[in-house]
Amino acid sequence: MEGSLPRHLCHVQKSSAIINRFHALIHSTALIALIYYRASFLLQNNDTRSGHTPIIPWLLVFAGELVLSFIWLLDQAFRWRPVTRAVFPERLPEDKQLPSIDVFICTVDPKKEPTLEVMNTVISAMALDYPPEKLHVYVSDDGGSSLTLYGMKEAWEFARSWVPFCRTHGIKTPCPKAYFSSLEDGDGSEFLGTEFMAERRRVQIEYEKFKARLRTASKEGGIRNESMSSPSDHPAGVEVIGADQVEMPLLVYVSREKRPSHPHHFKAGALNVLLRVSGIISNSPYILILDCDMYCNDPTSAQKAMCFHLDPKISPTLAFVQFPQRFHNISKNDIYDSGLRSIFSILWEGFDGLQGPVLSGTCFYIKRVAFYGSFIQDDIDILKLRESFGPSNEFIRSLGQNYKPSVGFLYQSVVEDYLTGFIMHCRGWTSVYCNPSKPQFLGSGVTNMNDMLVQGTRWSSGLFDVAISKFSPLIYGPLRMSILESFCYAYLAYFPLYFISVWCFGIIPQLCLLNGIPLYPKVSDSFFMIFAFIFVSSLSKHLYEVLFTGGSFQTWMNEQRNWMIKSVTCHLYGSMDAIMKKIGMREASFLITNKVVDNEQEKLYQMGKFDFRTSAAILAPVVILVISNMAAFMVGLARVIAAGNWDKMFVQVVLSFYILIMSYPIVEGMILRKDKGRVPPSITLLSTVLAMVLLTLGSTALMY
Repeated sequence: MEGSLPRHLCHVQKSSAIINRFHALIHSTALIALIYYRASFLLQNNDTRSGHTPIIPWLLVFAGELVLSFIWLLDQAFRWRPVTRAVFPERLPEDKQLPSIDVFICTVDPKKEPTLEVMNTVISAMALDYPPEKLHVYVSDDGGSSLTLYGMKEAWEFARSWVPFCRTHGIKTPCPKAYFSSLEDGDGSEFLGTEFMAERRRVQIEYEKFKARLRTASKEGGIRNESMSSPSDHPAGVEVIGADQVEMPLLVYVSREKRPSHPHHFKAGALNVLLRVSGIISNSPYILILDCDMYCNDPTSAQKAMCFHLDPKISPTLAFVQFPQRFHNISKNDIYDSGLRSIFSILWEGFDGLQGPVLSGTCFYIKRVAFYGSFIQDDIDILKLRESFGPSNEFIRSLGQNYKPSVGFLYQSVVEDYLTGFIMHCRGWTSVYCNPSKPQFLGSGVTNMNDMLVQGTRWSSGLFDVAISKFSPLIYGPLRMSILESFCYAYLAYFPLYFISVWCFGIIPQLCLLNGIPLYPKVSDSFFMIFAFIFVSSLSKHLYEVLFTGGSFQTWMNEQRNWMIKSVTCHLYGSMDAIMKKIGMREASFLITNKVVDNEQEKLYQMGKFDFRTSAAILAPVVILVISNMAAFMVGLARVIAAGNWDKMFVQVVLSFYILIMSYPIVEGMILRKDKGRVPPSITLLSTVLAMVLLTLGSTALMY
């Protein structure tokens, strides 16, 4: 009877779908009216137009409105059919019938990714509630650091106590750091007897000794002289740790060879090496991929994923099960939107209602054969296999089938997960999004502006790489997947273009406000209601989604503010970087996000104060925009009051005021704050000069 019960259920959020579709209909109708208003101005003859607004600022604002409308249209695909899922792991077959799983964990630099944090992730993966003989953990050390290898050996020794402890007592927090740091464990409370507490104290003492050994090794810089190698220039190395232990998962250290003269393709290259090495050693049919800081927070995630992978109705075409990324260090205010609420609470549920979500870099269980091309073919061409996978006879035998030559993670973008997932969906694979109430994985979110913008620039560059490549979702996708699925992928690829709209809306109306030039309809004009409706409709729909997913009004303000900041900076720089790479002016680069906790930065983050300690190139555009709006608002408002032309200039006054309200933390950082995290006075001065030059030149240009 148990075998006939479903292992998972899918629930369509009908009320949300109805609300979303109705809003999309009304909002799109208003956008059509806006476009008609703008286009009708352009179709006027020169004599009629001469008494009105100059053509250039009108065109620039219209371009910003068109880009914003285009991205909004793509965004609606996520909201067409949102779904949620429930799983029933207790209905899985017994352990001996479960398939084996390989776990891939990638690390690069112990200085930015502390070894202790990485080893906690490794240990948590080894402690998953899954048959230990069917679990194999591979760690890619892309920096070739002896400290990482030493840490893995120490982690293995501690895991010999930790893993049996978790299995014996049903511990529900498999990460030792999270388990021992919690004030009230809650895991296995039914075992809280003398014997349990004694064993817990013993394991905790071992963990403290383990931490002390790693910290000592970290201070000493490793366990051997690394002067002959560097993170970008070192030989290959593979070491199997604990192969003779039957009751423990296998642990494998992998460091691929890297030479400055050869491209190594960043994280995608490291994962593909793990794919080959694991294919020879264990060749498990399923793979869990984790970032080095994304530890397992629930031991049953593998079982939940198998509820989908072992369903004969969807398994033949199911490539991967994606879990959301959650973070343990997010403050209640979350001023940097580090929790990625919109992505994992709104967009991915909408993705799931179509063909499934995109690969999201970490926290997913993927079918190995999905990496090797399309579905399995019957004919075998050994020569093609050798061309694609190398000369290893063991690895060729592990494949057993002939796959298309584009295998593993793809190299055409630094966001290898996005592109690889897109191509998988184009080949007919599907995916599902599993979002249980308890986070299955927890990582470290960014807690300072510099890391937020560096990370955002990397994502923007990689996504726009795809947008301007032959794999552009609007060109490559529609013939290979549903139009709505391709719209979702296109939104992710093209959202860096937000920088066009935000720069246009943040500068052009303000220049015209300074010079008394109206860009929007009079308040008495019927088209004024169209612009007002679009503005209020967009903000209120966003606020509704924030509140619907458990956020607050402050969350809504933070997300609006970060959207503006990212658009002005990292979306701009990321798009420029992608274009420069496209025309051969620069090579691809990959800056990893710093995982080291800075106590001073962490304190500012928890207090809800922005930390503006970042490069001038990143910070200056934001400050220039804010100062320009301050000047335009004060001078323009005085001019409007003196001239009494509120009817013509009302929209531009409100727009500048709205930008200043959302930019208050930046104004505070320039004027009121005196701590180290304030906007540096040198950047404030430089930005003031550049803003005045911009406004002067812009005003002069409007005269002609």
